[in-house]
Amino acid sequence: MSQDSEQPWNRQRLRSNNERLLLARLRAEGPASRAQLARETGLSKPTVSSALAALEEAGLVREAGRQAPPERGRVAVLYEPDPTAGYVLGLDIGRAWLRVAAADLDGTVVARAEVRNRGRSAAAMADLTVAAARRVIADAGVDPALVAHTVVGVPGVYDPERRRVRYADNLPGWGRAGLLDRMREELGTPLGTSLSVHNDANLAALGEYTFGAGRGSRLFVYVLVGTGLGMGVVADGRLFTGAHGAAGEIGFLPLLPQLGGAERQGLEGAVAAEAVVRAARELGMSGTRSEPLTAKAVFDAARDGVAPALEAVRQEAERLAHVIAAVAAVLDPDLVVLGGGVGHSADLLLRTVELTLQRIGPLRPKVAASALGEDAVLLGAVATGLETARERVFTRTREGGA
Repeated sequence: MSQDSEQPWNRQRLRSNNERLLLARLRAEGPASRAQLARETGLSKPTVSSALAALEEAGLVREAGRQAPPERGRVAVLYEPDPTAGYVLGLDIGRAWLRVAAADLDGTVVARAEVRNRGRSAAAMADLTVAAARRVIADAGVDPALVAHTVVGVPGVYDPERRRVRYADNLPGWGRAGLLDRMREELGTPLGTSLSVHNDANLAALGEYTFGAGRGSRLFVYVLVGTGLGMGVVADGRLFTGAHGAAGEIGFLPLLPQLGGAERQGLEGAVAAEAVVRAARELGMSGTRSEPLTAKAVFDAARDGVAPALEAVRQEAERLAHVIAAVAAVLDPDLVVLGGGVGHSADLLLRTVELTLQRIGPLRPKVAASALGEDAVLLGAVATGLETARERVFTRTREGGA
């Protein structure tokens, strides 16, 4: 190929790189003027002006105000990325609840919904999720064509080769091939059927690291304790998933004899919500036909000072301390955050967890309650999807791709 035939492509690639550079600077540091961008990026002022004009025409940047000069001179126009150029959908699919959020390219949630998961089958749950997602998009007043990426959080491990979820015991049927492909097609837009699936504990860890208690941690662990037991690990700002995506599936650890419970269920059977209920029943608590005993009911009773509930909660805290001690011995995190349905009652657990850690071993990472609560998975899904959504929007508007 001759040099002349390469030049148009090279010019296009150079323009694209310049525009990406300016967008990255504006996202990282905030609004700036043409002159400021030229100084900070090393690009010429005419190049910056041309790139900003193209980005503004494409709807990727917008005016953010005016900046008065320090001395005599012209007022400078400030530019910022336009967050409404595209949107991300975050989906948190759990056994009890389905949560959906739509966020702009700044990560600001513009609409959300929580739906009781009454689906009796995986297909019914998928239909509920798609319906909720469409309703959220409509509530946000967003053109569906601007949804650039969807991130789904589920219990278990996503197998990208077979395009199905493994180990999601609390969501029967989610391992069936074709289910997620169907969701991808039904949520597809003119931007394409861009949908990714992640473990819920991993997303919660990223959400907590980005927006919550994990910010600034060098090696941060999020332990999700609810219907199941899972863990997400964030090292130097990056999620660690292991060789096959199953890192953090601590619920499968063989049961420690001193923790009790059903051996075949592994550690999850000894620590997750049902273990709290089981302990409370053994201590004399019971529910009714209309209001069966739940982990939440046990924790509520403990707050009211009910003795059997207090003891069941104490036992749960000791079990969690053993889990954290095992995690600390392997990973040496500087912070462990407790989340999930049981983790939301960390105020009743932390003191006993800390005392037990002091008693059973020398490794004692800081343990804290989740700052995001039930939103951890959802916000983690949004945070995870932003980079992909931004890239897809840029590619479509500036490079002609989908």
